[in-house]
Amino acid sequence: MREDWVVDAPIVGRDYQPPCPDQVIENVLENVLHFLTARRDRNAVSLVCKSWYRAEAYTRSELFIGNCYAVSPRRATERFRRVYSVVIKGKPRFADFSLMPVNWGAHFTPWLSALAAAYPWLEKVYLKRMSITDDDLARLSLAFPSFKELTLVCCDGFGTSGLAILASKCRQLRVLDLIEDELNDDDDDDGADWISCFPADGTCLESLSFDCIEQQINFPALESLVARSPNLKKLRLNQFVSLEQLHRLIVRASQLTHLGTGSFSPSQNLAPPPGPGGNEPDYGPAFAACKSLVCLSGFREVVPLYLPVIYPVCENLTSLNFSYANLNAQELHSVISLCHKLRTLWVLDTVRDEGLKAVGATCKDLLELRVFPIDAREDSEGFVSEVGLLAIAQGCRKLRSILYFCQRMTNAAVIAMSKNCPDLVVFRLCIMGRHRPDHVTNEPMDKGFGAIVINCKKLTRLGISGLLTDEAFAYIGKYGKLVRTLSVAFAGDSDMALKYVLQGCSNLQKLEVRDSPFGDSALFAGLQHYYNMRFFWISSCKITLQNCRQIARTLPNMVLEVFTNMPVAVQDEDEFVDTLYMYRSLAGPRNDNPSYVRIL
Repeated sequence: MREDWVVDAPIVGRDYQPPCPDQVIENVLENVLHFLTARRDRNAVSLVCKSWYRAEAYTRSELFIGNCYAVSPRRATERFRRVYSVVIKGKPRFADFSLMPVNWGAHFTPWLSALAAAYPWLEKVYLKRMSITDDDLARLSLAFPSFKELTLVCCDGFGTSGLAILASKCRQLRVLDLIEDELNDDDDDDGADWISCFPADGTCLESLSFDCIEQQINFPALESLVARSPNLKKLRLNQFVSLEQLHRLIVRASQLTHLGTGSFSPSQNLAPPPGPGGNEPDYGPAFAACKSLVCLSGFREVVPLYLPVIYPVCENLTSLNFSYANLNAQELHSVISLCHKLRTLWVLDTVRDEGLKAVGATCKDLLELRVFPIDAREDSEGFVSEVGLLAIAQGCRKLRSILYFCQRMTNAAVIAMSKNCPDLVVFRLCIMGRHRPDHVTNEPMDKGFGAIVINCKKLTRLGISGLLTDEAFAYIGKYGKLVRTLSVAFAGDSDMALKYVLQGCSNLQKLEVRDSPFGDSALFAGLQHYYNMRFFWISSCKITLQNCRQIARTLPNMVLEVFTNMPVAVQDEDEFVDTLYMYRSLAGPRNDNPSYVRIL
């Protein structure tokens, strides 16, 4: 309830004026909205009327910005005045695949300035694909005295010097998660000893992840930090932490629920095999003492001989990430056969179809599966196929999300998955070779993807590849009514394919297209829909600069950026656009774009 609406004492007498009905309703609404946490629900509430708009803004404690250029920092902070937690996303996903020029943008500095002025009580910041500097980290640690949680995912621009300042100044820090970030420390510099900068008299740490830091760390300082962090539940180590060092850490932190193992290989001066009577500690009992452990990841330089040491914790695991572990089918089977409660599994395709058969036979409650390629080249051999996908479809019928890289696939396997796993929300099939048909019938993959959108009624994210005609896109436009994110690569016959999607998928928010035969007429087919989308990325197609300019004039509240993946400016005489990145914005075109990123 707002402070100016609080009545200190009852008022009686002829001068008493009862509160107006609208004010009473707003008071009640504000109290109700405190229990409404889903972002989309709150957005819907804010659209009802002006009073609901004000009440929703006043009670929102978490601010989500899906595109850092979609709204100005000042506008966001002026509308939402009681925010304690902020999530900001920057570059589009294709930045992960080197399809954007360096220093494209997504700087955190202007956002930090606005947040520091508006929310001195801020406690949490989550950034994804943003550029954040050491100076930003230093300012953040000083601007928010009660700061507790920082998560940086796929970010760049900072180094260990900034982390050292953050660790020393934020004495209430509970979460410091660095996930797939690219630090800018010099190669010939070991970086700052940031691990030693946490408070010496005990910490509030609950989660510490630094597996992306490609530098040696001060292990004695890390060991001491773990020992004086009794609330630590999540710990993800980098590749420079050996198996012996991991043992010393988990002995001091048996309360861990999530563990990233580091290298999972022994120091070179110790000889296998593990176990009592040798030079190495007995790892098994140390893992067995971690009764609360439910999530395992890491295995950066795994030596399969040591996999048995994790057997004692497999029974309780709900999440297992082997995406860095080059394991064969037999090695995976030895672990997975013990993981009956597994909900999330990430593996490399080196486990082959036989390894996926073991997953299908054991993990009946599996909800998410990701199979990554050890060799992502288009002409690579590829170790998994429709056989593995079919095994998962038949065994893991509760599956809700799958990402599957392969070189060979059939419509029959995809159709089987659509029928056996009707609760799929995310289906991303990446056939790495261009325009690959069903390798048994030599037909396009249209029927398979059509079955996915027809039978999986809850589908919100779809990634398609392989030999696809316009028919596949017609299926998506007709049946993919809940699809919010669509990724297309090397697919389609004509502009009609994209027209089906843009005119049929009414909930589409994010559309990513690359290396497909779509031209200007496909682009113009979405004129009535772009304002309802967060962004549209299209690269290596047949889009002309002239018609991009025409769309920019037609849609003044859309920002159209054209660029290449190199720091080379787009010229007026260029006929075709290499990459078009189009997004809606209440702030208009940005002013921090480099010279080689042209805003139309």
